[in-house]
Amino acid sequence: MDYLEEQRSELEAIEAIYPIEFKLVSDSPITFMISVKSETYEEGGEEGLACTLKFVFTPKYPEQVPDIEIIDDEEEEEDNSNLEPEDILDLTEFLRQQANENVGMAVVFTIVSAAIEWLNNKWDSILKEREDEAERKRIAEEEAEHQRFEGTRVNVQSFIAWKTAFDLEREAAKKKLNIGKDKVSADSIKLTGRELFMRDKSLIDSDLKFDEDDDAGPIDESLFEDMEDLDIADSDEEN
Repeated sequence: MDYLEEQRSELEAIEAIYPIEFKLVSDSPITFMISVKSETYEEGGEEGLACTLKFVFTPKYPEQVPDIEIIDDEEEEEDNSNLEPEDILDLTEFLRQQANENVGMAVVFTIVSAAIEWLNNKWDSILKEREDEAERKRIAEEEAEHQRFEGTRVNVQSFIAWKTAFDLEREAAKKKLNIGKDKVSADSIKLTGRELFMRDKSLIDSDLKFDEDDDAGPIDESLFEDMEDLDIADSDEEN
């Protein structure tokens, strides 16, 4: 088998299939890169996944597996990878496994197709994780809101403790209220000197007004006829 001829023939086919994604790096050994991306990938956006595969044909390829690498260098112009480091390791191992399963055949197209499928599946998994996280957050918020309205669940012990404290507070409030009432009653009985004076003055004024009213008309002597039988002397002794 003319390995170099086989390699060049496959290289032409790959360049024709991926005219935009393909870039030749070296003729000897044949080295090239192919950019791959998921279906939803948008350059500069946050949707989808992408990376760049680097192939190096070994001297006896396709009887030997090619060297496969995923470029992860920010200084490389061709590096458009937005994969996490652990994802790069997983994808590299997956692609090398695919190459080992197809030794003796042209495997570049198979490897590239497998890489695209892996990116699509990985992106679907990321979206699922985001949805699950959003759902967990929503459920947690709903549970917190429910707890806020439902309040603390009451058991026998907590109810007894609450009832005891409530009864003590109510008894203390009743005692305080009764003390206040007693104080008000005592204050109402006690009169200051000024209050006594004002009360006596009002009585005097009332008597004077009564006397003035008596002067307004003649006295009816018949009203006193029944008083002749009263024991005036006894009254004087009592005084």
